[in-house]
Amino acid sequence: MSLLIPAIDIIEGKCVRLTKGDYTTQKIYSSQPLSIAKSFEDIGVKRIHLVDLEGAKQKKIVNLDILEEIASKTSLLVDFGGGIQSTSDLESVWNAGAYQVTCGSIAVINKPLFVEWVQKYGPEKFILAADVRNEQVAINGWQENSQRSIYELIEEYKEIGIEYVLCTDIAKDGMLSGPSVQLYKRILSKFPHLKLIASGGVRSIDDLLEIRKNHLFGVVFGKAFYEGKITLESLKQIL
Repeated sequence: MSLLIPAIDIIEGKCVRLTKGDYTTQKIYSSQPLSIAKSFEDIGVKRIHLVDLEGAKQKKIVNLDILEEIASKTSLLVDFGGGIQSTSDLESVWNAGAYQVTCGSIAVINKPLFVEWVQKYGPEKFILAADVRNEQVAINGWQENSQRSIYELIEEYKEIGIEYVLCTDIAKDGMLSGPSVQLYKRILSKFPHLKLIASGGVRSIDDLLEIRKNHLFGVVFGKAFYEGKITLESLKQIL
């Protein structure tokens, strides 16, 4: 059964959402990320996807204190991404309480460093983030095409033991237009043992249930919750 993984995206310490990764579309939903995290914990959510959007843009971790607060004051397993550029960055994230780290552009741009991390800490500690547009992986805040397909990227990192992959369809992100179920089916047909996490486009409880039918490891969702289309009560029922 697919895990339901709420996303908490942070800019200036606040919960925000972007549309298609565009920072000019930023909308603030809460100034209390810890309260949001606790509300998920209270209904039985086990893990969250915490993204330092500021860090991703500035290429340095900015909101480490939010990670530390949520990790120390809840029992949630936190996967964290955004702004991790060096081994010292990574160690600060582990020390702040992250359960896993999500790595995207760095895995494409600096493979030797990412491989070094995986070998040092173990592949189970990492989620490979693949942001795709027409099955091509985009990097650097989705602005640049890496000229590599999602399948090539997964194949490359499968060889060093990476099992967890978070796949976001850029065209769907923040659009509330339904998830890319067919894309996920194609990925799993090629990599049936992959722990694939869907992201982008979720608009309702029905979408979460649809993804569950397709045997993905998990599904990340955000905007549908913050816009009230998925409620805590409805989530509790399917948890």
